[in-house]
Amino acid sequence: MQGFALVLVLAALPAAGNFLGGLASEVFKISERALSLALHLAAGIVLAVVGLELMPEAFNAQQPWAPVLSFAVGGVLFMGIERLIGIVQNKLKMGEHTTGPLAIFSGVSLDLFSDGVMIGTATVLNPSLGLLLALGQVPADFPEGFAAVASMRQAGIRRRVRILMALSFVIPIFLGATIGYFALRDAPDIITLSVLAMTGGVLTSVVVEEMMTEAHESETSRFGPLFLTVGFALFALISVYLGF
Repeated sequence: MQGFALVLVLAALPAAGNFLGGLASEVFKISERALSLALHLAAGIVLAVVGLELMPEAFNAQQPWAPVLSFAVGGVLFMGIERLIGIVQNKLKMGEHTTGPLAIFSGVSLDLFSDGVMIGTATVLNPSLGLLLALGQVPADFPEGFAAVASMRQAGIRRRVRILMALSFVIPIFLGATIGYFALRDAPDIITLSVLAMTGGVLTSVVVEEMMTEAHESETSRFGPLFLTVGFALFALISVYLGF
């Protein structure tokens, strides 16, 4: 197997990790404290993705100001996502309590999109590198999917909708992989790196404004900071030993 078919197979691995994490949240009863800890763990992982994977790569640009500016633009994009979620809520007559879970779901989807971009571009350069990137994301994506679906469950979103949304995790990573394989592989580095930096800006906003807010809305645990740092350390270990 080679070419674009290989890219899609590799991209399916992290999506499967997220989906399995979502299924796990459906199988086990989730208390408010457990959800808070899961969100702390996922937040630590996302911060590590931004700090150890996206931004160091973006700073390889010959004009570092462009990715830095794009990172800030990511905050503007996050505001747009929140606005869009509000419009959808009004149209579907959903309560305000769903804002956080839907924003977290959007953040996880954007993380998968960035994974797809990197897998698509890396596979063009070296299929082995694409495989390493895909496999390395799986253990990190599992708790992200768990936290995203668990927060939707806590918000009272119907189970059928939760399962469909968990299945839809495949869409952003396939989209990112397709763009990475066909579009960004021939684009100037400044464009590719700016896209990654902008994604990093969105993810940082999601962690601070939504994941942490959601994690502290109900009953919390004093182990929250530990889970936050463990999440960061988990992805750091993956990054170091798989050579991202």
